[in-house]
Amino acid sequence: MNSTKIRQRGVALVELALVIPFLLLLTFITTEFGRAMYEYNAVAKSTRDAVRYLSFQTPGTHITEARNLMVYGNLAGTGTPLARGLSLANVPVGTCCTWQTTGSNPVVTTITVRVSSYSFRSMFASVFGLSFADANGNIVFSDITATMRAQT
Repeated sequence: MNSTKIRQRGVALVELALVIPFLLLLTFITTEFGRAMYEYNAVAKSTRDAVRYLSFQTPGTHITEARNLMVYGNLAGTGTPLARGLSLANVPVGTCCTWQTTGSNPVVTTITVRVSSYSFRSMFASVFGLSFADANGNIVFSDITATMRAQT
């Protein structure tokens, strides 16, 4: 009877050894996906804040402040970026903020702001040989944009 219990303990240990790599892989993937969604959401929210700010400004003005708002979360452009890897280079002056006028009665002006080529930097380039993104562990998001009707 004792030998049966000892064999059962050995089987449980082998099962644990076989299953634990998959559980760790699932944990790492879930953690990295959650981090990626958190950082994407932070950039998307800052983009919405910038378009809301510019919707109350005269078209073509306050672009520098809007860029700072998208990257740093404040108009002065001080502090650390809202997301790792986000910089003013992701918010180019020529394409970050565009105004468009449509209609005739009433004339509607919309503003669109854009964050380009933002890449999420994973903590792990790969786990157990499974790659999350490129060789450096970066996932490049498509352009993050927000559009709003101008209030002026």
